[in-house]
Amino acid sequence: MPRSNSDAHYGSVTKTFHWLTALLILSAIPLGLIATDLAHRIEAGESALIAQTTLLFSLHKTIGIAAFATALGRILWALTQPRPGLLHGGRRAEATLAGTVHWLLYGAMLITPLSGWVHHAATTGFAPIWWPLGQTLPFVPQSAVVADAATTVHFLASRVLILSILLHVAGALKHHLIDRDDTLRRMLPRARVAQSPSAAQPGHVLPLVMASVIWLGILGAGAAPALIPQTGTAPETRAVAAAAGGWQVQEGQLGLTIRQMGNDVEGQFSDWSAQISFADDPTQQVNGAVRVEVVIASLSLGSVTGQAMGADFFDAATHPRAVFEAEILRAEEGYVAEGTLRIKDNAVPVRLPFALSITDGVAQMTGTLSLDRRDFGIGQSVTEEGTLGFGVTVSVTLTAQQVTEEG
Repeated sequence: MPRSNSDAHYGSVTKTFHWLTALLILSAIPLGLIATDLAHRIEAGESALIAQTTLLFSLHKTIGIAAFATALGRILWALTQPRPGLLHGGRRAEATLAGTVHWLLYGAMLITPLSGWVHHAATTGFAPIWWPLGQTLPFVPQSAVVADAATTVHFLASRVLILSILLHVAGALKHHLIDRDDTLRRMLPRARVAQSPSAAQPGHVLPLVMASVIWLGILGAGAAPALIPQTGTAPETRAVAAAAGGWQVQEGQLGLTIRQMGNDVEGQFSDWSAQISFADDPTQQVNGAVRVEVVIASLSLGSVTGQAMGADFFDAATHPRAVFEAEILRAEEGYVAEGTLRIKDNAVPVRLPFALSITDGVAQMTGTLSLDRRDFGIGQSVTEEGTLGFGVTVSVTLTAQQVTEEG
């Protein structure tokens, strides 16, 4: 069998690319659908499915990227080859539909896995892509906006991919069973092909334009939320100063890091408030007090945000806030906030060491706190530390302005 195409036949390289791409895509699609279904059940609290879901998503992502590489190779090879003409090129409507499906399928084979890869690179979460394929992409930042745009494109492109495959298969079967021609046999290995393309062949411009309009619409749907100005305001860190020795938080970040399936997943709370009283007095052990309230639903934790809100984890619907109350004590180096942290009605004694510098009434504070999620009843059904680490690191940075009686 010739390796290259001719005007009437497909070569062995084209056939190999065709069937290998089909195998990879038809493996990735059900894996993605099943994994997505299981992920919804995890968010509802069935966290025992985490390991299975992670495995399926990793398989889906890894096979998807392999399909992307194969499809790209297939397209690059096709650009160097003549394309055999249609056996019934004179049937205008049928030929136009076949050409449109052809361009939609080629676009879907690239855009679907690439958008999924962009989403993976733009966020953090479980289900790593397996070695040697990377977890990041050049020019793709860690960004919720980019991740959301890629999710939209990936969802729409995957539906186009599925529809295009169904139409492609239906067309091939129609030619084989109804027209009884050699259209399907031309792509089969070692098949005998007697028919030659018809003299009349359709143009390629209209199918390409129709497919391009659809793809521009899909890409636009993904980009639109990032391009349209937002009328609302993002949640802000709120702070209330105490009556005596009060400090008003000007800006700050409250983040946490967990380890899932061997990878660090970082998140942040966007809505929290602080009441702080502090007076630097070397003669006293207690130099102030702090009370922090955190809105649990404001946590952004990459691709596992929804899961984290579930009943077996933070249970945000039943326990919407976490509260930290502590005295500010002098330590040998810096200070320590010693008190209790209450999450899901579980009050646990904690110590938050932090560094503090004050210049002209402006305080800069940084601190790190290590917790065990099991102390708060978070993820109780996930008993394997390799699946979800027991330790959680909480980091705090803030800038606060001293509140005077005049201010």
